[in-house]
Amino acid sequence: MRSAPAAGLLPLLLGLRLLLGGGAEAQYSSDLCNWKGSGLTHESHKKDVEQVYLRCSEGSIEWMYPTGALIVNLRPNTSPASYKHLTVCIKPFKDSAGANIYLEKTGELKLLVRDGERSPSKVYCFGYDQGGLFVEATPQQDISRKITGFQYELMSRGIASDLHTVSAPCRPCSDTEVLLAVCTSDFVIRGSIRDVTNEAEEQESIIHVGVNKLYRQKSKVFQLTGESGNWRGQIKTLLECGVRPGDGDFLFTGRMHFGEARLGCAPRFKDFQRMYKEAKDKGLNPCEIGPD
Repeated sequence: MRSAPAAGLLPLLLGLRLLLGGGAEAQYSSDLCNWKGSGLTHESHKKDVEQVYLRCSEGSIEWMYPTGALIVNLRPNTSPASYKHLTVCIKPFKDSAGANIYLEKTGELKLLVRDGERSPSKVYCFGYDQGGLFVEATPQQDISRKITGFQYELMSRGIASDLHTVSAPCRPCSDTEVLLAVCTSDFVIRGSIRDVTNEAEEQESIIHVGVNKLYRQKSKVFQLTGESGNWRGQIKTLLECGVRPGDGDFLFTGRMHFGEARLGCAPRFKDFQRMYKEAKDKGLNPCEIGPD
C-alpha cells in the first residue's frame, strides 16, 4: 500500500527534480562505502535535499541532526545489466530516530521505516529495481539528540531470499545443496552445538558453536578463546527452526549478514562425509575441501 507523503515531502521531491536538472552538488563518501553527515550544515530556513553516492556492496549511513532530506544512491561496481538481479537490505541502528525512510521511484513513495519504529534487528529488503532510498527528516522540537542511521547490503536475490524466509534455513538441504554450500558459503566449519539461546522478541535463535575444524570464514566470527586455544563462535537462525543442543558434530555453512553469521546447510558431519565421498568417487564434487 502506498503511504501518503509527509508534509513538505512533495515540494522536496519537486525541488529535487530541479536540482538534478541544474547540476546540484552531491555528497560523496570518502571511502565509497560509508557516509556520515550532519543537518547542521543546512540553513535553518531551507529544506535541502542532499544526494549521497555509495559504490560498495555493504556499508552504513549516519545522519546526525537530520533536517531536510537525503537521496541515497547505491551504485555497486557491477554491470548495470546485473542490477535487476540485486536485492537491497537495510538494518536501522538500534536508536535511529529523526527521519522516515522511503522507497522512491519516479516520484512515487512507499514508506519503508517510520520514524520511531522500534523493531530490534529487523531488516527491510527490496529489489534494486524497485527504487532508491529517500530519507526525510521529521519535524522535531529538538534535533540535537537525533541520529538517523542504518546499515545496508546488496546481494543476489537468491541469497536474500534464503536469508529471510523460514523454509530455506529450516528445511534439510539435499546432498547437492550441501556440496554447493561448501563451495559458496561465507563460512564452513565442523563443530558441535554447545548451547542455544532463544530470543523471542527478535524471533531468532543463537547457536553457540564449538569449532573442531575451520575450513573457511569470510569474517572473524569464529575465534580462539581462552588459554585452552579452542575456537568458538555464534550462528543465528530463525526461532521457528527449533534448533536445540545435541550430541555429535555438524558441518555448519552459511552467510554473513550485517556482520552476523546466518545458518545455511548444517548436516551431521558423518552424513556430509558420506555424500562427499560418493560425489568424489563419481567425479561430481563441485569443489574440494581440506582434510578433516
